[in-house]
Amino acid sequence: MTHENYHIMRESKTLWQRILLLLIAYNLSLIVSPAFNVKDFGAVGDGRHIDSPAINAAIERAASQGGGTVVLPQGTYLCYSVHLQSNITLRFEKGAVMKAASVSDTMGYDEAEPNDSHYQDFGHSHWHNSLIWGENLHDITIEGEGLIDGTGVLWRGEPRKGISSTTIANKALALRDCRQVAIRDLKFLSCGHFAMLLTGVDDLLIENVTVDTNRDGIDIDCCERVKVRNCRVNTPNDDAIVLKCSYALGRAKPTEYVVVEDCDVSGYDVGSFLDGTYTTKTEKAPDGDGPTGRIKLGTESNGGFRHITVRRCRFVHSRGLALETVDGAEMTDIKVSRLTMTDICNSPIYIRLGDRMRTPAGSPHSVVSGISIKDVSVTDADSRYACLIAGIEGHPVSNVSIKNLRVQFRGGLTLDDYKEQRGRNPFFIPEARTGGQLGEANYPEPSAHGIQPAWGFSISHAENICLKNINLETIHPDERQPFYMHKTNNIRLRNVKVNGRKIKM
Repeated sequence: MTHENYHIMRESKTLWQRILLLLIAYNLSLIVSPAFNVKDFGAVGDGRHIDSPAINAAIERAASQGGGTVVLPQGTYLCYSVHLQSNITLRFEKGAVMKAASVSDTMGYDEAEPNDSHYQDFGHSHWHNSLIWGENLHDITIEGEGLIDGTGVLWRGEPRKGISSTTIANKALALRDCRQVAIRDLKFLSCGHFAMLLTGVDDLLIENVTVDTNRDGIDIDCCERVKVRNCRVNTPNDDAIVLKCSYALGRAKPTEYVVVEDCDVSGYDVGSFLDGTYTTKTEKAPDGDGPTGRIKLGTESNGGFRHITVRRCRFVHSRGLALETVDGAEMTDIKVSRLTMTDICNSPIYIRLGDRMRTPAGSPHSVVSGISIKDVSVTDADSRYACLIAGIEGHPVSNVSIKNLRVQFRGGLTLDDYKEQRGRNPFFIPEARTGGQLGEANYPEPSAHGIQPAWGFSISHAENICLKNINLETIHPDERQPFYMHKTNNIRLRNVKVNGRKIKM
């Protein structure tokens, strides 16, 4: 090879390398989405001006260019309804606060869209009347170190008499019929009925989010392929992380292939979780029982719960785990493991098959078959309702396995506490149906069953239940028996200890 040929080949190689680098840079420019600073569209961020028109303009511009990242720099952005679009990342930089604006005679939130709320309540039936909402979208990310704050504005309920529904909002973030959604790192404060209402949202990730709110935290309704991980949710007045499968979409759609892992749920006073004081002045939730703040499946339950995993989660100053289906849903392949609970105000484990049947005529009855719960440790639990497993006549809870469970109950009740409630609570019988036309009693909750005749486990209308490696104890003596069973079949107890003594049944 001549010296000249060597240089020609070297220059050719360098040229191709440059072309390759240019192609790589070009492709990366297509992948890395452009940024749209909301202040370039007129947002002020001073907590006084209404900034939602500017934020919506930035989102519209990004969407018109095929997508991009809409950035909220540090500041307080007073907003009415913000409209998400496909292929959009809404990024909150450190110190950015989106604050729900108070309504006025001329300015307010989007109107709640028409939808049939016959089979679920008003809040579950509407999405547009929210601080942030999106419908029929794909590839959405909401992330950052900022705060979404609904204090004093977002509330729970239907439009109040004399106030137009165009002026109010009852949730912070609502998505309907969306896919490929990620919500990361944000904080939510006092967000009304829901911090997040996610209905028909598939391929969903919620990660490292903190919620400290006055009603529900994260509602996952009719969603498939979901991961909720490393989240902290404080909700003294309602459920923290709750899976549902309502009829809000106008059809039965299951919630399935869901993983909830490494999350903390609690029921401290609203705001005291975010500020780190963890106060406990709120003694009762609106239903009259203790703080809620739990992980739950149900109550809305039409489409089915399938292939659900809950693992490595912690419950503190809250209610226990609740698995409920009362509106015709099949609950199957539910796997729960490695939970820790402390300061629990009602049943540590509540499994309920009911017959509320708030569903179109002709729907099948609820089914519970296939629940595995293992490696659960509970300390300082209220013993009024015990661990409850309850079906109804003709529709038993079946095929439930509970293994490696330790529960320390408070105890301290007497047989008279159980007997005397007959006059106060007509629904105290353990197997009492909570369906039909029994008013508020049709809502599935341990307190609806009343004080149980047992302090450890109360099981009724159930079959093929395995309890293995169970350790039950009381802090204070309790006159009731540790177990009560009514209309059950094939209940297997293996290696069960009560206050340190192994028992046989």
